[in-house]
Amino acid sequence: MFKNFLGRFSKDIGVDLGTANTLFFVREKGIVINIPTVVAINTRTDQLLAVGLDAKRMMGKTPPHITVIRPVENGVVADFETCEKFVKHFIEKIHRESFTITPRPRIIVNIPLDITEVERKAVQDVILGAGAREVHLVEEPLAAAIGARVNLQESVGHMIVEIGGGKTSMAVISLSGIVNGQTIRTAGDELDNTIREYVRENFNIIIGQKTAEEIKIKIGSTLPLEEPLELKVKGRNLLTGLPKEFSINDNQVREAIKRPVRTLVDQVRLTVESAPAELVADLHESGILLSGGGALLRGLDALISKELTMPVKIVDDPLTTVVRGAGILLEDSVLLKEVESVGNIMLG
Repeated sequence: MFKNFLGRFSKDIGVDLGTANTLFFVREKGIVINIPTVVAINTRTDQLLAVGLDAKRMMGKTPPHITVIRPVENGVVADFETCEKFVKHFIEKIHRESFTITPRPRIIVNIPLDITEVERKAVQDVILGAGAREVHLVEEPLAAAIGARVNLQESVGHMIVEIGGGKTSMAVISLSGIVNGQTIRTAGDELDNTIREYVRENFNIIIGQKTAEEIKIKIGSTLPLEEPLELKVKGRNLLTGLPKEFSINDNQVREAIKRPVRTLVDQVRLTVESAPAELVADLHESGILLSGGGALLRGLDALISKELTMPVKIVDDPLTTVVRGAGILLEDSVLLKEVESVGNIMLG
């Protein structure tokens, strides 16, 4: 009863709890927080030192008593306590300017397509422990499709591929449900890792995760570019142990990420081929939508379109598609009831 009373003064929130970034959407306000899912903890005092970009800047630079943690891995909660502190920090920040002493918001949060019951409960427990009175889970492809303004309630097939940091979710959708789909771990982080391996093997230089991500974003591509790109970066020489600057070009990056890109394209093809024949016919008309940060990799849409001979389109603002879908569901309780995943929890 008391929690329901407090809930009247709390703000409804949509959360995209991602491996790389977490976004918070507040009802009637829009996206208010978009921040790296990284936390810095002082292990001596168990104190939260930094979150988001400030914590990300500490990666690889901390003394032994400070640990930088990514509490979400491959789209699921990897560190329960840290993730709860992370989410609670931002729930309190969102309510800081209101009169709510103990916020108890209703929260919609996305989950991977193939999440286990244990992983599902971990997400629920994190959100409830962070202060929510009510938790609704929505599978990521559905949230992304809603965020892309796809009309899910019609009997027409649509396909969306959400390429995040730790995983890629892809699904064929019709009548507000997922007909077939899958989640694979080929995503942004794997592209970064293959770039690191390539640089180590071909340049004898070790680079960090942040540097690999910078290379991917600035000069990464899946198809040859009209104007070649090159980037100067620094790393540690394997032979001398000293810092060294080197140049890498777009052709070398394409070679580095060739294998995971091929895996991604093949799995998109498999998902299309596994759909019912009537829906495959729809997909050749409606095409495939790409969302998530990985959709911004140069030429990926053109490559998939060429390989599958189907139209492929990148959604508007692909980095925020999922949380915008959660935001729409905050306003549409009927659609939420149709698309929410089994196992949602309400307190009080």
